[in-house]
Amino acid sequence: MFKFAVSPRLHVAASVFLAAPLLLAQSDFFPMAVWYGGGKARAPMLEPGPQAKKEIWRRDLRAIKSLGFNTVRCWMDWASGEPREGVYQFDTIDVLLDLAHQEGLKLLIQTYMDAAPDWVGRKYPDAQFVDISGHVMRPESAPGYCFDHPGVRQAELAFFTALAERARKSPAFLGWDLWSEPHVINWAEATYLPNAEFCYCPHSVARFRKWLEKKYGALDELNQAWYRRFASWDEVQPNRLSTILSYTDYIDWRNFITEKLAEDLRMKFDAVKRVAPDRVATSHADAPNLFTSPRSGDGTPDDWLMSRQVDYWGTSFYPKHSSAVGRDPAWRGALLDFTRSAGYSENGRGWWIGELQGGFGTVALNVSATVMPEDLRVWTWSALARGAKGINFYAWYPMSSGYESGGYGLIQLDGTITERARVAGEIARVVDRNQELFLKARPPRAEVAIVYNPLSHMVGGRQQASSPVLAQGEVASIERDSMLGMYRALFPANVPVDFIHIGRLHGAINQYKLVLLPYPLMIPREAAGELADYVRHGGALVSEARLAWNNERGRASEIIPGLGLHEVTGCRERAVQMTSSGRTELQWVANDVASLHEGDRLPGTLYEETLEPVGPNARVVARFASGDPAAVVSSFGRGKTLTLGSYIGVAYEHRHDATGQKFFSGLLDWAGVARPFRIAGGEAEVRLLETADGLILFAFNHQEKAVEPTVTFDASYTGVDLVSGEKIAAGNTLQRSLAPGDVWVVHLRRP
Repeated sequence: MFKFAVSPRLHVAASVFLAAPLLLAQSDFFPMAVWYGGGKARAPMLEPGPQAKKEIWRRDLRAIKSLGFNTVRCWMDWASGEPREGVYQFDTIDVLLDLAHQEGLKLLIQTYMDAAPDWVGRKYPDAQFVDISGHVMRPESAPGYCFDHPGVRQAELAFFTALAERARKSPAFLGWDLWSEPHVINWAEATYLPNAEFCYCPHSVARFRKWLEKKYGALDELNQAWYRRFASWDEVQPNRLSTILSYTDYIDWRNFITEKLAEDLRMKFDAVKRVAPDRVATSHADAPNLFTSPRSGDGTPDDWLMSRQVDYWGTSFYPKHSSAVGRDPAWRGALLDFTRSAGYSENGRGWWIGELQGGFGTVALNVSATVMPEDLRVWTWSALARGAKGINFYAWYPMSSGYESGGYGLIQLDGTITERARVAGEIARVVDRNQELFLKARPPRAEVAIVYNPLSHMVGGRQQASSPVLAQGEVASIERDSMLGMYRALFPANVPVDFIHIGRLHGAINQYKLVLLPYPLMIPREAAGELADYVRHGGALVSEARLAWNNERGRASEIIPGLGLHEVTGCRERAVQMTSSGRTELQWVANDVASLHEGDRLPGTLYEETLEPVGPNARVVARFASGDPAAVVSSFGRGKTLTLGSYIGVAYEHRHDATGQKFFSGLLDWAGVARPFRIAGGEAEVRLLETADGLILFAFNHQEKAVEPTVTFDASYTGVDLVSGEKIAAGNTLQRSLAPGDVWVVHLRRP
């Protein structure tokens, strides 16, 4: 929930509407699932005549079960399930539930409401989506109709209720994914519309007005915030233009869309829970917010807000989606840790992988790098190492039609079982026979956090670029790359790193010894106070350039760092400029901060912000080539700050320089971050989960050569290799040779 822009209505209802759902009985099962909807039809399509194909489908389910999977994830689209109003056809679900029960499998149901039946459009002709330009989008099997229309909403929720009534009768029914990759519109792209944005239909506009009434109370308050002269609420419209005046109206519109998605998900959740309260209900994003923007015209969900609406929130995970080069280990780790951070925040129970890429990817003529068996081994264990509580492989068969035709299958379209399917099944079998262990294991408490700030995307309102894209391409996606670069630089240190939402700092930030604040140009006033309290009580805060330049309404601060944070950081901005090349360097003039020494040159990007120390506790630790102060360290209360006059995270993401690596790893010692273990003998990624009797250790070899890492703890353990079953007399040291792409999974018990 955005504390900086959330409506009073949601604040009041936070303990009920936005509270995390209660722990349910079905949460004692760990699904290792494969997407399979009956035959070779691709989601969300269904094969006709399911009863006649029952024995063919049984053979598929037996093959899935024999490999080691314990769950099948099927789907149901609204158009197929309710071809006429009030007439429900769930034959496919009936057959799959019956087969799953007979073959000893659980069943998850994915619902697709964007594939809406035509009768909805005939009954509600005013329910079509409307673009920012006023263009009315006519569905072509997708994207369906606007959920803000009262008739559409009622019909959708009735469908969920009817499907729940049918499915709950089967003991094989595990639960739901209520919404695959939520957006305002799904599975349709209006390529003929420039900068398409939804939804501006009368029903969405009316809902937005009610949201504003709850937030501002009086129309005069809205007029003051937006700098407008509305005479009645009926005159209020969502933002469409970029002006040189206030852009608070744009911020409100985007925050409304984010909250609307969460409310819509919760309504679907409530519809099925009233009928089947003991079955798990989930949803998953196409990508976590690290890789998305709240500016997106089709609407972007907020991971922290969405995770509070369902039993488990998750993400899709396609490391080789449809490109020639796959994503590297740090990129994959950042995606997983971001989702983990949202899923476990505020005492959350965890998170799911809604879709894990099963085979090579295609989008039209784009074909990905080959997905190898060792890829699935590393990807799956990487998610499990971060406390995922469900894995769903996409998909059993490759896609049989559409622009993804031929891609993403665990097996071949003719039914040939692949080695990668066997590897995935072997992991599923390990997890299934250790259900209780993996269900109760939790990630260790992190002492390092990177702040995720959706407002960083809002600077300038609809004026999307704060500067031209430079020759190095380092301005586009600077919000993402600032966070990703910091994570990447810390990745080799093998310390737990959380992402923390700037709207949810209260009660959470104080657990961290080191907080990194990337690209902090726009932050909420409330968060500024929480950051100040964090430092005052002993925290170490590292901030990049132009801290709190703007507040949550887009109003500029008189002093930068703004919102009073100049007193916390012990410095203020004296001047700022963009560099002609987009690059700069911070030449270090100190020897006691972040492992850098006098003369070291730390790369930066975009800005050179001259920082003037203020107060007796502040001192300059780096300068630009001009000699102007580029970084200031200071103390405040029991804590300390380091303020940087450029963007170091994005510079590292693009250049991977040795000085940047040394800087970020040195911040761990500067802040006193504990190391959970020591590792020697070759580069390896090591992650831990905490269990009731000890730890689960995961060691990954991402190198192209064998490594033999030695991991040393302060305590002694006995252990067992969870894959082979081999007992290990570990003591306080573990050592093993790992081949390229190998993963070692060990349950370590305290004596």
